[in-house]
Amino acid sequence: MLPTPKKFFLTAASSEGNSSLTAFDNALLAGRIGNINLLRVSSILPPGVDLDNDLVIPPGSLVPTAYGYIISQEPGKLISAAVGVGFSKDAFGVIMEHSCEGSRDDAYSEIERMLKEAFVTRGMELVEMKIAATEHRVQKIGCALAAVPMWY
Repeated sequence: MLPTPKKFFLTAASSEGNSSLTAFDNALLAGRIGNINLLRVSSILPPGVDLDNDLVIPPGSLVPTAYGYIISQEPGKLISAAVGVGFSKDAFGVIMEHSCEGSRDDAYSEIERMLKEAFVTRGMELVEMKIAATEHRVQKIGCALAAVPMWY
């Protein structure tokens, strides 16, 4: 059984690269998660996990992370990514990720919509949302990324 995370933060960043992989890596670095190993998880934030915007995770750590991203090689294209956490009272949180061709506001609005739907579906009251979003105008090869890393 894996231990339960104790801290998390939201990050959204974008970058360019000379390849799709380096654009992704550069966005990870810009989002402060480029030197850790992401273990992609789905959409639940365990109860009792605290938001820590200054969280520093040791390099090389295996980190459960919910994330979404988009990469484009079309110069001039506007790409965006957003992530959000919805909180209920005294229960777990729900994480949603979204990436798209379009603006930061488009991605942000979609996260709000998805979080509201997720709480209605679960029959839970949504009491708070935290959202991080970014947009990027592609120059050569661009990446927009948003993530919620969780740490012990």
